[in-house]
Order: sequence, then structure tokens, then C-alpha cells
Amino acid sequence: MLLSTYGSRGDVEPLVGLAVRLMELGAQVRVCAPPDEDFARRLAGIGVPLVPVGPSARELTLAAPPPSSLSQRAAKLIADQFEAVTAAAEGCDLLVATGMLPAVAGALSVAEKLDLRSVFVAFQKIVLPSPHHPPLAYPGHPLPPGITDNRVLWDLDVQVTTALFGEALNTNRVSFGLPPVAGVRDYVLGDRPWLATDPVLDPWQETAELDVVQTGAWLLPDTRPLPEDLVAFLDAGAPPVYVGFGSMPMHSSTDPARVAIEAVHAQGRRVLVSRGWAELAQIDGQDDCFAVGEMNHQALFRRVAAVVHHGGAGTTTTAAQAGAAQVVVPQAGDQPYWAGRVAELGIGAAHDGPIPGFESLSAALRTALTPQTRARAAAVAGMIRTDGAVVAAQLLLDMHNREKPPVPA
Repeated sequence: MLLSTYGSRGDVEPLVGLAVRLMELGAQVRVCAPPDEDFARRLAGIGVPLVPVGPSARELTLAAPPPSSLSQRAAKLIADQFEAVTAAAEGCDLLVATGMLPAVAGALSVAEKLDLRSVFVAFQKIVLPSPHHPPLAYPGHPLPPGITDNRVLWDLDVQVTTALFGEALNTNRVSFGLPPVAGVRDYVLGDRPWLATDPVLDPWQETAELDVVQTGAWLLPDTRPLPEDLVAFLDAGAPPVYVGFGSMPMHSSTDPARVAIEAVHAQGRRVLVSRGWAELAQIDGQDDCFAVGEMNHQALFRRVAAVVHHGGAGTTTTAAQAGAAQVVVPQAGDQPYWAGRVAELGIGAAHDGPIPGFESLSAALRTALTPQTRARAAAVAGMIRTDGAVVAAQLLLDMHNREKPPVPA
């Protein structure tokens, strides 16, 4: 099995969960992903080789390239996929592709050329066409104001994605001996896309247009112990509030660590800041604040009063599974959607906009820290499925076995 992605930690981590479950069923697995050191280290920890593709995801994110360069960057990603995935797919029987749309289109084209079975997997339903929700807007290409018919918006989405990515994809396909495709998005989706999200957090409503397989989120139980100094901090007082923005550099915010720490302190709470790609840090030497790096979020989130984060699918699901109240400060992409789901479910608050201010963040924290919100978060935790990666792995093995030639008598 070849698992292919291009994106941030939130795109790589689910593949870790799937890879472990596939190997438990006897499959051999390799992963094609950005060459970031933390991705390679994470995969090495489960014994899976990383085949690097494209530039560092962290460096690309921190560079904050302008929206006007999206087509050029996509062209590079597509070309990188044709080269790297072709080499990585040697000896493989099946490809799982996820991540950024142009990268997925390149990976699936390689599978088509090599006659490999392939599956496209989404980590949020709002990238899948439906009359029940609008599409995501691409940077520099906002949804037109005044149009409320989701079907019309999805038709426009076909035009936008093909205008952005079609020429680069088809240039590579033709040079690879493949015919051009008319629409990039519909080529990627195919007849039966998968949705690797929890049905409570991200419920899919069936449509006549698309046959979606929802497996549940691909979570892997994390058994790593928390660092001793962190445990000592947790044991020394009331549960703190966790603040971390993952792979988001927080370019638009001025001193987000200070704002967050002061807002948490104003609620009478201790605070944990996670460095992440925004490089958050303590603002003074006070002992009611502690800075952490990469660690076991599943264990940590069970010991905090609330989780303030960017709204990535993985962090949202992990916090929900832990029963932690949430404050989502959405930055981009699908994050406003997850912020809205947290608020709709009553398990936290959606911050108004991407820039946390003292007053706005304090208001969101007051909502998240109420007994009602925390009780609701605890209740929803018991509804979150934990078998998504197991379900997906078995479906992939079944798919592979259906395609195997019969054993001679």
C-alpha cells in the first residue's frame, strides 16, 4: 500500500494511524509526504519509510506565498507528484491519496498510468460536493456574494479548480502518456470518495450525486507518557488552559502568545502554551505558565480545562475525544467550518475571526469554561468513534483481495 499526501501535520498524522492498522493486517506500507523532519521522525517511529515529495511543508507555510502564486505552486506540486509517486509506487498494489487537491490529482494520475487501484480520501466533508453546504473558497478566489444556491456554487467550484490546476495537470498527464481531463475536481473525487471523519463531528448527508464512504477519523491511540516536568506542572494546581495553533504560523496576529496568556489569566486559570509553527512562548517567568513542544495530545487534553486551537480536523477530533471544551480561532481553509461545528455541538466556542484579541478571546473562553459547555464536551466524548483507521484498513484489504487473480487449482 502506498499512502500519498502533501500538506501539514494534519494531513500526515491520519496516515500514521492507517499505516499501523494496515500493517496489523499484514500489509506492507510506505508513505509519500513532504520531507519535513518531524514527519519523517513520526513515520520512523512506527517503522514506515517516508518517500519525500516536494518542498518542506513547514517552510512553504512560513513563507506565506501570495494567493496570486497559487497556480505556479500547484504546477510544481503536480510535477513533483508525478516524479516521486511514480518511484514510490514500484511494487505497490493500491494507492491512497489525500492532501492538497492538485497533489492528489497528480498522485491519482500516476496510479492511473500504472494501473493501480486508488482511493481519494477527504479529511473534511466540505471538500465534497453537496447541496447541503457550500464549497471552500480558494485564496484569491472568494465565493461570489449574493449566491446562496449551493449547487450553483459547486458548479463554479469546478470552473475555479480547473482554471487553477487544469493546465498544469494536463500538461503532465499528456507527457506521461495519459489523456487530458476535463475537470480536475471531479477527476479527483471519482465515483466513490472516502471521508475519514467522525460522523458526530462531521455528519455526511447522503446525496444522489455522490456515493461517499465515511469510515470515521483515522486516530491511533497514543501511549507516550507525558514529560515529567509537564506532569509536575499539571499536578501543582488546577487544570490549565492549553493554547496551541499547530501548523499555523499566525502571521496576521501581533504577539498571539501574550494575548492568549493574558486572556487565560484573566479567567483565573493557569496556561499551557504549545510552541507549534507560530513559536509561541512564555511571556514571563511566572510559574502559572508552562511551554510545551510536541507531545501526546490525547493524554494532555484529558488534563486541561479547555483547548484553544486553530481548528484543524485532527486537533478538533482529538480534543473532542478527550472531552475537553474548545475555543477555535480559525485561520484558513476548513478551520472556520470546524469552529462552527464546535459551537453547534455546544462543546466550545468559535472565535470571531482569525486574530485573537484580549476581549474577543476572553469572551470565547468564558463560554468554553462554563459547567454546561464542559458537561456537553464530556458527553460528546463518549460518542466519538475510535475505530475509523481499523475500518479503513479492512476496506482497503478487501478491495485489494477482490482484485487478486484466482489461485490456480
